[in-house]
Amino acid sequence: MQLKKILLLHVCLPLGTESSDSFSFYLFCCFVFLQVSSLRGKVALITGASSGIGAGTSVLFAKLGALLALNGRDVQNLQKIAKQCVECGAPLLVPGDLTDEDTVRKTVDQTISRFGRLDVLVNSAGILAMGSIETSDLAQYDKIMNVNVRSVYHLTQLCVPHLIKTKGSIVNVSSVNGQRSFPGVLAYCMSKSAIDQFTRCIALGKINIIFNRNPGVIITDVHRRAGLDEDQYAQFLEKCKQTHALGRPGEVDEVAHSIAFLASDAASFITGVNLPIDGGRHAMCPR
Repeated sequence: MQLKKILLLHVCLPLGTESSDSFSFYLFCCFVFLQVSSLRGKVALITGASSGIGAGTSVLFAKLGALLALNGRDVQNLQKIAKQCVECGAPLLVPGDLTDEDTVRKTVDQTISRFGRLDVLVNSAGILAMGSIETSDLAQYDKIMNVNVRSVYHLTQLCVPHLIKTKGSIVNVSSVNGQRSFPGVLAYCMSKSAIDQFTRCIALGKINIIFNRNPGVIITDVHRRAGLDEDQYAQFLEKCKQTHALGRPGEVDEVAHSIAFLASDAASFITGVNLPIDGGRHAMCPR
């Protein structure tokens, strides 16, 4: 996908362009491509790395040369992902539940102890739960907000001093649910709206580069973990043909590549932005 973009830029040069100008433009395109396709030497802390978007992002970052610290709750899955991330050496694994404050502190401390710095924080850990104002309770609300908002706030707070030193970047994984209202996922929608505003507000501080990604439906296990059985999940994915402008749900790799771009030097003049990676779902009326 990235190569096609570079080739399109090259073949769309105006007719009659001088060959020297064409070559200069070609070199510029190659430079941009190298910036996007390389994270070599960057130290990245990725949460939610044991499954879904966090796992896919970890594998891609390793291929692009990043040094990784990975957090996830499922130790077995985290170890499986780590085996796919050995391009630049074995990643540091810091498993644990980020709603536990000691785990958050340990995650940051061990990352800095191992690598000496931090360049990229990817807040990908999150949970989904079904429920409306009539059917959910405060226990569900507290659980979702603690995982999706409070732990992100705390981890980011502890990482900020290190990111300021490296002029690093933060990529928060939100959702189209933060931008649009959907029935039956009230607390989840609220949590993602909070992350959207969190991203915009902290971009006004000393951190130079803050991004927010808003995925649509991405094929992972998150909906099954939230309670959908196989038939319900199949129907849900089928409905994506109508609810997404591109007529399909997204793949983890498509989201991971967007995170890699935002974490790369090619995105150095972007901050405080909410970027939909949702196949056009945010622009659609159907729920």
